[in-house]
Amino acid sequence: MAPQQLVRAARRRRPSTAHAAADTRHPAVAIAIALPIAVLLLSLFGGWEQLATQTKAVADLIAR
Repeated sequence: MAPQQLVRAARRRRPSTAHAAADTRHPAVAIAIALPIAVLLLSLFGGWEQLATQTKAVADLIAR
């Protein structure tokens, strides 16, 4: 390949800055998507009691 063809090929592979920025998601958006699903799963499978038990166990370990 000629050097000019290599430069053109490299330019085509590099994503534009506008496209790259559109692919990223703010962490708050990810939390807003995942939190309702987590609450639904906790309520469906009775996870509230397990969550409370584990939280108390961790608190007891920290208190020592």
